[in-house]
Amino acid sequence: MTYDNTNSGALFKNDKRRDDDDPAYRGTINVNAEFYLSAWLKTSKAGAKYMSLSVKPKPEAVPTRKTAMGNSRNDMNDEIGF
Repeated sequence: MTYDNTNSGALFKNDKRRDDDDPAYRGTINVNAEFYLSAWLKTSKAGAKYMSLSVKPKPEAVPTRKTAMGNSRNDMNDEIGF
């Protein structure tokens, strides 16, 4: 049986962070579709620590040439009708 990851996600520490504009944590979340999830560690004016989140949709998978054109060259009609 495969794991159903619908309505769940994960964040991982961003080891490639260069400055404060880069998220402290990155990951993905699935809410009936796949999204990129980013988080920044912040402190409120009252001194409470919290995570600020950003969600961006993942781009749709781009079909490969092989998929878009069929599985074999025999699927293509290369005849020129003139």
